[in-house]
Amino acid sequence: MIKKKLLTKVSLITLFLIILSACQVKKTDQTMPTKESTAMTKEENSTNQSSETVEINSSELPNKSFAEGSLIQAVRENDLKQVQEILKDDNYKIDEVDTQDETPLLIATHQNSIEIAKSLIDAGADINKQDTISDSPYLYAGAQGKTEILRYMLEKQVPDQQKVNRFGGNALIPAAEKGHLDNVNILLKDGRSNVDHQNNYGYTALIEAVALTDGSSIYQQIVKALLEGGADKTLKDNTGRTAEDYARSLGYSEILTSLNEY
Repeated sequence: MIKKKLLTKVSLITLFLIILSACQVKKTDQTMPTKESTAMTKEENSTNQSSETVEINSSELPNKSFAEGSLIQAVRENDLKQVQEILKDDNYKIDEVDTQDETPLLIATHQNSIEIAKSLIDAGADINKQDTISDSPYLYAGAQGKTEILRYMLEKQVPDQQKVNRFGGNALIPAAEKGHLDNVNILLKDGRSNVDHQNNYGYTALIEAVALTDGSSIYQQIVKALLEGGADKTLKDNTGRTAEDYARSLGYSEILTSLNEY
């Protein structure tokens, strides 16, 4: 009887061990991938990584950009190469301004940086944008004898004749008063600047070329150019005087002779 019970216990233990072993084998099969499944996983990962790499490499790179103020700085430094590089960026604001509302083109005109000014004009820089004292690139170029820049502006863009300088004058009046004969001739030939425009003091280019000058040879030539360009010598300033009145009172005989001939 005792022997029979012992055998039964042994059988039960043996059966338990067999079942336990079978469970462990099954668990191992579920957790340990085969060589084939491992290879497939690596291949899938490799494919995914490759796809991601292609997607990144094929994405478009953003346009090259420059910090605000870069164009003004490049112009001030007379760095033509940098100016041209910045102008390639279609998103850059070409008519940005400094604290005086001066644009890159106005600064280039101040400096008579001819090639930089031409590059800016070709890129569409506004020749009529005025600063805090009402100077525009066009008005300044005319007044200050920046002849090459003025000529290029007139070839490439349209000057706004409604915009005047701080004295109410157009480009022709100060060009005449400051003795810039070439600019006077360019503006007269262009024909868009009113030869008889009067500023805040009633001065025309002709009156100013006499009243505010020394009557020397360059002004004698300017007076002749203005008269040949159709200037009205009978116009009076705010004091009621004509160019002839000033020539007579100042003793400018050569200019007086020219005025009498027209």
